[in-house]
Amino acid sequence: MARTRLTGFARHGPAGATAPPIERCDEKHPRTLRGLHRAAIDSGAMFYTAPSLLFMLFVIIPAFDQPSVLHAAAIIALALAFSAVFLYLPGVKAYGPSVGYAYIGVVWALIALFVPAIGVNVLYMVMFVQIAHTIALPWRTARVVILPLTLAVCLVAVLTGEYIAIILALVGLMISLGVGYGIEREILTERLAQAEQRNAVLAVAAERERIGRDLHDILGHSLTTITVSSQLAQRLLASDPEAAHAQMAEVERISRQSLADVRATVSGMQEVRAATEIASARSVLTAAGIEADVPAALPELDDERAELFGYVIREGVTNVVRHSRATRCTIRVDEDSASVADDGVGIPSDRARSGLDGLARRVEEGGGELEVISDGEGAGTVITARLAPARRPLDEGAHHA
Repeated sequence: MARTRLTGFARHGPAGATAPPIERCDEKHPRTLRGLHRAAIDSGAMFYTAPSLLFMLFVIIPAFDQPSVLHAAAIIALALAFSAVFLYLPGVKAYGPSVGYAYIGVVWALIALFVPAIGVNVLYMVMFVQIAHTIALPWRTARVVILPLTLAVCLVAVLTGEYIAIILALVGLMISLGVGYGIEREILTERLAQAEQRNAVLAVAAERERIGRDLHDILGHSLTTITVSSQLAQRLLASDPEAAHAQMAEVERISRQSLADVRATVSGMQEVRAATEIASARSVLTAAGIEADVPAALPELDDERAELFGYVIREGVTNVVRHSRATRCTIRVDEDSASVADDGVGIPSDRARSGLDGLARRVEEGGGELEVISDGEGAGTVITARLAPARRPLDEGAHHA
């Protein structure tokens, strides 16, 4: 998730008193000017913000032409204050939304002070205000504010004859949209990275639990059978040696089978399995803001099918998160098929499908076929792998009969 790191901190006042709890427990920096400065430095974006402040010279230089020294000093002071506020904008992302809204309040307060100082020329600062909203506010809020702000500036510019401000407003809108999209992509990438990290930990724990459960089931039953058969063989040894020999042969057979089962169980730690992929998919989809509709339980699958269906789920969910722009993803698994469906934009006909082609070959090698339904026109995508029906115990009994 964001790489808002899951670390907390406490601030202590005099005599070791603890300050009131902050809004978010993952804020690394205290809510002070020094904390804001450190947050802006750590963001790495502060040095990209600074060059844009050269445009403030268009506000500062004309101030020297003012007939009143006090008026000129006020304009320069406001310009410097606004530049400092804009320079430290990247640090605001390290805090909760309330800090962002407060910061935007400061921006608007400075703009309000600029109006009596420079008059209609305040329109030329529109780009700074648009970008400030994009960085300081959550994107879902900023994108609602930026467009009306742009239209309002354009309208005032037409009424006052400041047509250059219209160009600046439109350029600022494009820049803001690009910055907002970039921030959202970065947040999504960080959330996915943290989700994958958590999934790795959970997968290890799940595998340990599975290994323990499987070993208990395998060895518990097998060792009980071996014990009973050995005791019976001892009792039959004097009275019926042949029966005792048969029991010992059975003990040997069960021992060999148990050893094979244990090896298969341990080697399964390195295999892709449908159950673990579904657990991973649920977390990754949620982190990406996609509603996950996954089965609560799976049918009994042999190792080959569990592994193959795991690859189908992994590839399908990867495509959903990376390309689909979907809001919902549905995963279904039964004894003979597995499918991943989404309500996204579909797969364009000109897009390379190397991942799906590789998956199709894997399914074909497993004796099945892969079906991909997508028109690339917003109807979503459905990926389905089908295998021949598995042989049931009843079928085998009928065959032997």
